Amino acid sequence: MNIIEIKSPYGLIKGLDYGDYSLFKGIRYAKAERFEYPEPITSYYDIYDATNWGDCSYQQRAFEEDAKCNPFYHHEFREGMSFSYSEDCLFLNIWAPKKKEKCPVIVYIHGGSFTGGSGNEGHISGERFAKHDTVFVSINYRLGPFGFISHPDLRDKNGRCGNMGLYDQTAALQWVKANIESFGGDSENICIMGQSAGAMSCDIHLSSKLSKGLFNKAILMSGAGLQRFMVKPLKVEDTRKFWDIVVQNAGVSKADELRDVDAKTLYYAWLDAQKQIKMAMKYTFPVIDGEIIGDGTFNADSIPDMPYILGMTITDMIPAILVYITKKWAEICQKNNNNCYVYNFNRLLPGDDKGAWHSADLLYAFSTLDNNWRPFEDIDRKISSQMSDSFIAFARNGNPNCDSMPCWDDNYKRPMKFCESTQAGKWEMKELVHNTLFNMMSI
Repeated sequence: MNIIEIKSPYGLIKGLDYGDYSLFKGIRYAKAERFEYPEPITSYYDIYDATNWGDCSYQQRAFEEDAKCNPFYHHEFREGMSFSYSEDCLFLNIWAPKKKEKCPVIVYIHGGSFTGGSGNEGHISGERFAKHDTVFVSINYRLGPFGFISHPDLRDKNGRCGNMGLYDQTAALQWVKANIESFGGDSENICIMGQSAGAMSCDIHLSSKLSKGLFNKAILMSGAGLQRFMVKPLKVEDTRKFWDIVVQNAGVSKADELRDVDAKTLYYAWLDAQKQIKMAMKYTFPVIDGEIIGDGTFNADSIPDMPYILGMTITDMIPAILVYITKKWAEICQKNNNNCYVYNFNRLLPGDDKGAWHSADLLYAFSTLDNNWRPFEDIDRKISSQMSDSFIAFARNGNPNCDSMPCWDDNYKRPMKFCESTQAGKWEMKELVHNTLFNMMSI
C-alpha cells in the first residue's frame, strides 16, 4: 500500500492509501494528565504519522489475558489481534473516500460499559462506508477509573468533577468539526453513532451545551434512553463512598494521592471496590457534574430536533426494557414531529445458540462478518448490506431508505426487522419478554 498525505487546518497528516479509500490511524485529538480534563490539539508541528493505531485506554485486558477475563467478546471481536494500552489514549481513526468532497460523516463512539473497548476492534471498520462516499471516524477515550472517577475531593478549579471520558469524546467531536473537510467530509453533515455505553454517550451529547452544533443526526444502538428513562446519573457527592473504598484499596489516605499510584494499582483498587459494594455499576457510570450533565439534562424537552435511528437486538441485554425506552423516545419524537426510525435486529447468528446477542448487530452494520469466526451465509451478507446501506443513507440525508431494502417508515410500532426476510413488522413481545427473563436468570 502507498502513503497519502492530507493538509488539515492543524497540519499535515500522513495515512495509508488503500486505492479506493484512505485510512488514518491514531490521530491525536487531545492530551490530558491523570484526572485532568482534555486539552484539545490545535496544531501538529511536523507531519503527523497516522499509519499506526493509537493506544487504547487501560482496561482489564491490559493487565490480564483477554481470552480468560472476557472470553465471549474476545472470541467475537478481538481474537488474533493485538492492542497497546495507556492513559495517553486520546486518538481517533478516519476511513475516508478518495478524491471526494462534502461527504456525510459518521463519528462512532464504542461501547463497553464505560470500562472497556476501543475504536479499532475487529468488528469496527469504516471501509465499506468510505467506499460508499461516507467518512467514518472511530474514537478512543478514557475508561473506568481513568475516565470516570468522580470522588468529590477531585474537583478542578472550575468545580467540575468526573466524566473526563465524556469530555474526551467532546474534544474528539470538536476536532472532527474543525478538520473533517480535509478528509472529504462535510462539517455541516455529521452523524454521531454509538452502541451500548456509546449510545448512552450519544444521548448525553444530544443534551450537552458543549456538543451543540457538532452534529445534526444520531444513531443509537442498544442504549438509547437508559439514563433518560431508567438509570438516572448520580450526583458527585453520592459516589463518595465508592471512591473512598478505591482510595483505601490503593493504599493511600486521600483521593488526591491516587494521582501518583501506578496504573495497575489504581485499576485493581477500582475493580476490587466493585466487589465490595452493592450495585457498584452505577458508580462507574457518568455523573451529574453540572456542566456536561446537569440536573435537568435528561428530560423529554432536551431531546433536540433532529432525525434518529434507534435499535436493539431481539436477545439483547434486557429486551423488554429496551423496547419500552425505545418506544418512549420515539413517541416523544413523533409528538415533536421529528423522524425516528426504529429497528429490531432479529437474525439469530449461525454457529451456536447465543441468538442475536448484545452487540451482534455491529458485525452487520460495519460489514465486518469476515473478521469473525462464525459460518456466515449469503443471507448474512445481504442483511449486512441492507443495514450498512441504510445507515449510509441516513448519514447522508436523515432518512435510511435505500434501494437495498424495503421501505422503512418512522413508525415505532412497526420497527424494521433485520433478518432473513428484512421488513417492517410488529414487535414480537412474547419472544422479547421470554428473552428478558432468560437473560435475567442467567446473570
